[in-house]
Amino acid sequence: MPKPYPIPAQETRCETRVSNSRFIATVAPAFSVEQARAFIERIRAEYPDASHHVPAFLIGFGASIIAHSSDAGEPSGTAGKPILAVLRGSGLGDVVMVITRYFGGTKLGTGGLVRAYSEAARAVLTALPRAVKRATHTVLIVTPYSFFERVRMLVSVHKGVIVEEVFAVDVTLTARFPVENFETFQHALAEASAGALSVAVIKTNPDTILPFDETFSLSE
Repeated sequence: MPKPYPIPAQETRCETRVSNSRFIATVAPAFSVEQARAFIERIRAEYPDASHHVPAFLIGFGASIIAHSSDAGEPSGTAGKPILAVLRGSGLGDVVMVITRYFGGTKLGTGGLVRAYSEAARAVLTALPRAVKRATHTVLIVTPYSFFERVRMLVSVHKGVIVEEVFAVDVTLTARFPVENFETFQHALAEASAGALSVAVIKTNPDTILPFDETFSLSE
């Protein structure tokens, strides 16, 4: 199973200005080249009167990655490559960015363009919330009230997240675990309850998108 890696949690936009030129950077998750290209076309359609729409994307992560950038009419090497370099340095995968430029009347020169596009890319990534794509099991656990707090503790210890709690004659918990943590939770629950409690998998999702504050160390 591939290790999880950080991706954009949601589409994010940030605007910077350099010598009256506007640089509108928009970044989003993209899980295929087709999704990335559709995003790029959507941004172009949103700002049809802009001077340039400079795209860059990384699909995948690590060794198995598809990278693309274009200068979109700016001088060669001054726009797409700097954005792509910022994306590569961000540690993100499955990410697409378009920086839309409205020319402000003052030429920035090649060095000025490289700095402006790089700074616009870094600014939007600073504002971008991160997420992680991970295979998970959603499970159901029925426990008596006397064991409820112990079950909650075990869920937390084994990197699970409680999604729902229903209180009736017993307590029914719905929880979500990364697939690789689920078996150890099962064993811990059986041992702690002397085999009295069990857990049922009700759903498996290979591509669950989880924000960092809800999820787990990427090094695990």
